[in-house]
Amino acid sequence: MKMANVLLEFKAAAGDSEPQSRPVLVIGQQNNLQQVNWSQIKGKLQPAVSKEVWLAALAALSPNPTDSCPLYLNHATVAALPARVSRHNSPSSAHFVSRLVRSCLPGGNNRCIVMVCERSDVFASSCAISRAFPTFSRRSASSRRTEKKKVTVEFIVVGQESSSVEPAELQCLANAADGVRLAARIVDTPCNEMNTDHFLDEIKAVGADLSITPVIIRGEELKQKGFGGIYGVGKAAVHPPALAVLSHTPAGATQTIAWVGKGIVYDTGGLSMKGKTTMPGMKRDCGGAAAILGAFKATVKQGFKDNLHAVFCLAENAVGPTATRPDDIHTLYSGKTVEINNTDAEGRLVLSDGVVYASKDLSADIILDMATLTGAQGIATGKHHAAVLTNSEEWEAACVRAGRSSGDLAHPLVYCPELHFSEFTSALADMKNSVADRENAQSSCAGLFIAAHLGFDWPGVWVHVDMAYPVHVGERATGFGVALLMALFGQASDDAMLNKVSPLSLDSGVAGDGAERDCKRRRLV
Repeated sequence: MKMANVLLEFKAAAGDSEPQSRPVLVIGQQNNLQQVNWSQIKGKLQPAVSKEVWLAALAALSPNPTDSCPLYLNHATVAALPARVSRHNSPSSAHFVSRLVRSCLPGGNNRCIVMVCERSDVFASSCAISRAFPTFSRRSASSRRTEKKKVTVEFIVVGQESSSVEPAELQCLANAADGVRLAARIVDTPCNEMNTDHFLDEIKAVGADLSITPVIIRGEELKQKGFGGIYGVGKAAVHPPALAVLSHTPAGATQTIAWVGKGIVYDTGGLSMKGKTTMPGMKRDCGGAAAILGAFKATVKQGFKDNLHAVFCLAENAVGPTATRPDDIHTLYSGKTVEINNTDAEGRLVLSDGVVYASKDLSADIILDMATLTGAQGIATGKHHAAVLTNSEEWEAACVRAGRSSGDLAHPLVYCPELHFSEFTSALADMKNSVADRENAQSSCAGLFIAAHLGFDWPGVWVHVDMAYPVHVGERATGFGVALLMALFGQASDDAMLNKVSPLSLDSGVAGDGAERDCKRRRLV
């Protein structure tokens, strides 16, 4: 409850206040905490905490992997992150930052977090902090509260680039946090309050904020225009399915990027119905579309040089008289026919329509689809790392690096269509929608189904991100994907901080000068 209804502010200096008036949590790696001068921190701790107590607490910390020490009752705490991380983790220890904020931040209506880190970890750390403050709650006690709680976050930057965080950087952090919390709120909201109508309202609200009017194709119009995947999945629901698009098209764009999100607002499994233990939590099946909405809002607000389209494939996989049956054959937007052998393999159907629309109608050079696609993702890459499948070795490596720099971790899947796509062989249609052998690279195969509708010889860059498990921790959404997208495409941003965390940054070694050099820097392909 202490995390809900919170106004989160990022400031260069949070100001001085004694812990009894404003409880404080200081977080950082132990070696970074030891670089903090007493003069930088004393205003938030005195008179309750003396310099001697502060130094003694730092000496007492023994992180394994984390540790914390109370400085004054439950009003002031210092917490240590892991001293080192493996190559497949984020140097920021973002997951541990979120965990320590949840467990160690004192209660109260006005609180302060002091984050001590190197400049390269500021972006990931801020997104990690924002994940600890979900906004959706329907507890009766919270609904009676009218006052907003306030948490102020101050960064103390140590290391070689130890200057204060600039106002422009603070704005970037605030927009990223807003995007993360927006995505988490949508994912946390149950389907009776977040059906396709409500999701479209969220898209329209973001569009209004950015002065963008969304394109919406809905209901029977989807069927008429050939979107057999989205229509087939959502046709049995009370609230009709939809394809919605937000487009940012600035002057001088050198390429077109499309983000395609799976927005299954609830997944019963359809007639291939899920059981009573596996169906709860399926409100989260819109996590990919929610992340893309949050990332699009934050990215455009920070300024984006190239064409950017956010494509939302919205449907409720419901059960009813008109529901798709196993054995039905649908024609998708690609023109390819699909024999349905599992109505619970619906995400790939809606995404296939979405990526083909991005290629055919939006002329995208780069298409990234994001989805809570397979339960097998958790087996393949675990609960913390999204699974990445792509036709580009360069982008595969870039996704991993963006995961490390943003805190939204990612790890590659096997990309080998010549060995795996035969799993979808059908005697009656171009393909089935579910594999014959569920023990043969199931998450890779699910992604390859989507790629098949683009065509395996499609000349552009295609990236598939399966984040079925990172989308939540316990019963709470994480807003996963927002930070990853902002970092991955940061080189096309006007924002200096996003440029720095981008794995595609071309800071040196680019030939030419003037406009030609600028154009090469901006090209992500």
